[in-house]
Amino acid sequence: MRINLCSVLVDDQDKALAFYTDVLGFVKKTEIPLGGAKWLTVVSPEAPDGVELVLEPDAHPAAKPFKEALVADGIPFTSFAVEDIYAECERLEKLGVRFTQPPTEMGPVTTAVFDDTCGNLIQIAEQK
Repeated sequence: MRINLCSVLVDDQDKALAFYTDVLGFVKKTEIPLGGAKWLTVVSPEAPDGVELVLEPDAHPAAKPFKEALVADGIPFTSFAVEDIYAECERLEKLGVRFTQPPTEMGPVTTAVFDDTCGNLIQIAEQK
């Protein structure tokens, strides 16, 4: 068994696709129209056949309150690995990304948290 897909709930799929590709650097893998929404996935350019991140519409009635509660408590929805967190934060800040937590060392890992502009907080982490 292996992880194939993981989802992030987004308020606007087109906006999310632009942010996750143009800003974060992921690559669009799948885009299939499904009525008002689409099956939309991105992957890491370092692992194009790896785990796909589904940019899932947050239309379900439970999704928005769930996301709002996580953001209010400062809890990231998911985490992405980076090689150099300080360089990645600098790169993202230059692209206008708003961080809610600067790089913070926590033993064997350093994390930072940013707003994905689609209703989520996302963590990036560097393992030492």
